Amino acid sequence: MAKVKYFYNPHKLKFETVKISWLTKALRIFGFVCASVVAGFLFLVAAYTTIDSPKEKQLKREIRNYQLQMELMDNKVSQLSAVLNELQEKDAHIYRAIFEADPIPGTVRQGGFGGVEKYRQLEGYIGSDQIIAVQKKLDMLGSQVYIQSKSFDELAKMAANKTEFIASIPAIQPVSNKKLRSMASGFGYRLHPIYKTHKMHTGIDFTAPSGTPIYATGNGIIETVELGHRGYGNHVIINHGFGYETLYAHMKKVVAKPGRKVKRGELIGYIGSTGTSTAPHLHYEVMKNGKKINPINYFFNDLTPAEYDQVREIASQPTQSFD
Repeated sequence: MAKVKYFYNPHKLKFETVKISWLTKALRIFGFVCASVVAGFLFLVAAYTTIDSPKEKQLKREIRNYQLQMELMDNKVSQLSAVLNELQEKDAHIYRAIFEADPIPGTVRQGGFGGVEKYRQLEGYIGSDQIIAVQKKLDMLGSQVYIQSKSFDELAKMAANKTEFIASIPAIQPVSNKKLRSMASGFGYRLHPIYKTHKMHTGIDFTAPSGTPIYATGNGIIETVELGHRGYGNHVIINHGFGYETLYAHMKKVVAKPGRKVKRGELIGYIGSTGTSTAPHLHYEVMKNGKKINPINYFFNDLTPAEYDQVREIASQPTQSFD
C-alpha cells in the first residue's frame, strides 16, 4: 500500500495531502525505465568485455594455437636460412674457387621476389604482420634456393669440364725422357743453327735417334697434318680445346690422321729431321689462345718436383737450337 505524503500549508496553517499529477507519474516511470535500460546496457557491456563466451574462448584458443604454429614456422625458416647461408658460403669460397669461377654476386642472391601488392591479401587479419613477415622469409628462402640450385647445376657442368680440361691440357713430355737427356734447346732467344743469329725459339727441342716415338701430350683432335713444310717439315698440330694447341715438327713419319681424336700418351709419329733441321729432333710448341708460350710450364704430369727443376735448368741454358 503506497504511503500517503503530506506537506504543511503555511497559508492555511494545516497539513494537506500531496497530490501527484498523472504527467509527473508518467515522467517518473519513464525515467525509471530509461535508467534501468541504461544500467542493463552498461552491465551487458561490462559482461561482454570482461567475461568470455564459450565461442570466444574457443576462438582465442585457436588464435593462440595459430600464433604458436607461426612462431614454430618462423623458427624453422630461420634454421633453413642458416643452412642455406652455409651452402652459399661454401659455394662462393670453396666450390667456385676450385673451378676458378667468380662467386654469384650478393645482389643476385638477395634479388627481389615481388612487390607490396603480393601481400595485400594477407592484410586485415589478426596476426597479419606476423603472417606477412613469415611469408616474406619463405619467398626469400625459395628465391635463394632456386638460385643455389642453378649454381649447383653450373658447378656440375664445371666439374665435368674440369675433368675434360685436366685430361686435355698438355701435361707430359712428347718423347720418352726418363733420364732427362733428350732436351737440347729451350724456349727463348737462341742461336739459329743455319743463320747463326739470335732468333726467338718458340718451342723446345728434344734430341733422339731418328724413328723415336712421339706422343700426344694431352687429349685432343688432330687439327693439322702437313708434310714437306719448308720450315717445320712433316708436322702435326693437335687442338686440345680450352684454347690450347700443340705442334710437333720435323717428324720422319706421321701416323696421326686429320680430324681423329687422340688421347694423352698416344703415338702420333716418329722423330726425324725434315724441314729446317740440322739433326734428328722434335721441335715441340704449346699455344694458348693463339700465343706461343713456354712448354716447360706443362711438363708437370710425368716429372717429380726435383726432375721438373732439373728440366727447367736444362731448358734455360743458352744453347744453339736445332731449327
